Amino acid sequence: MAAKQQWTSKLGFILAAAGSAIGLGAIWKFPYMAGANGGGVFFLLFILFTVLIGAPILLAEFIIGRKAGADAITSYKKLAPNSYWHLIGYLGTIVSFIILSFYSVVGGWILSYLWRSVTGSLSGNTQEGYAALFDSVISNPWEVLIAQGVFMVMTIMVVQGGVQKGIERASRYMMPSLFILFFVLVIRALTLDGAMEGVRFLLLPDWSQLTGKTVLLAMGQAFFALTVGLSVMVTYASYLPKDDSMPKSAISVSGLNILISLLAGLVIFPAVYALGFQPDQGPGIAFVVLPAVFNEMAFGGLFFTIFLVLLLFATLTSAFSILEIGVAGLSKGASTKRVKFSWMVGILAFVAGIPSALSFGVLGDIKIAGLNFFDFADNITSNFGLPIGALLISIFIGYRLKKEDVWDEVRLGSSISRGVFNAWMLLIRIIVPVAILLILITN
Repeated sequence: MAAKQQWTSKLGFILAAAGSAIGLGAIWKFPYMAGANGGGVFFLLFILFTVLIGAPILLAEFIIGRKAGADAITSYKKLAPNSYWHLIGYLGTIVSFIILSFYSVVGGWILSYLWRSVTGSLSGNTQEGYAALFDSVISNPWEVLIAQGVFMVMTIMVVQGGVQKGIERASRYMMPSLFILFFVLVIRALTLDGAMEGVRFLLLPDWSQLTGKTVLLAMGQAFFALTVGLSVMVTYASYLPKDDSMPKSAISVSGLNILISLLAGLVIFPAVYALGFQPDQGPGIAFVVLPAVFNEMAFGGLFFTIFLVLLLFATLTSAFSILEIGVAGLSKGASTKRVKFSWMVGILAFVAGIPSALSFGVLGDIKIAGLNFFDFADNITSNFGLPIGALLISIFIGYRLKKEDVWDEVRLGSSISRGVFNAWMLLIRIIVPVAILLILITN
């Protein structure tokens, strides 16, 4: 059983779960989505939807995992035997595998940039020069494959160590380091002349920017930033003891995710505005705009290196959880099998990611539904895999399990009131499914 392994403490679980949620979505995707969609209005909507959609599904996954005490697939089999509900677990495992295949590619890009930053070969360029460099990096087949392989080996080495000695130990060092590095960068960004214009852009809503598109994009960002719908948190919660408060853990993880998104915005937008750049630079903001921004600062090379390190930490902690769902499903909690299955799943994900890694170079002309391999894998998982998984989880908790059984599990180790529980059930049964259906229909 997966529950033979346990987190050593509640803090260890929160840090690992927060590490799973806090990845590229919060640090890379949130700033460029906010920058292109109204800044403060987008951020306000993002917070609202994180509370109303992301956190309730996160708690639902916690409940399923701890109640069953097993990996994602087995958990649904135990809670709904002789049914097809376990297909949610299979869906989450498959989608996680696809995500890891292209997620590791971006992890490789970060490693490539970090190497250049540490060796000093990244400084002294223009924005156009950094754009050309980014195109050169992602189109170089040997560089992207080697960097992707190194990133995957780093992920495997941690996950093979197990829950306590691998994932929890790494998260205990990486997550506090991530926050410390972020605060260093925030202080530097806020001390730039003209930085307050960027702060106002992020924190003061401009209601003229409020559109239906902005609402839906903010809803999607809140949903995807927590990586709910993969049943990753089902697996993580299966290692929880019964005396831990799951509502508090869900609030803590959601709150940390909002905080990291805020810090990412407070690093990027003040610097962008202070140095005369525009906030609506799109996905290339981390690899094209930020190097140019930091290049204009005193000690900019050092601060950009710090940014790349924290981006690497966030990407790795998310990759740990994504790999873990497959390893847990295959090893069934047997520690003697973890090493074998960690390498097996990791190597398969690397191989599956080769087309994505080569999508901007030698395989760039090959399209699926008009998209290259990388964009297709991203689109099929982010726009369909995750929301469908989350929709099924909300239906499973809201209608398949008995309400009293869910209540009995939630209140273990928690002082949650019946009124708060009923409000959460209302969200899970009605508000969350409707919101997810809107995302699916829009996509």
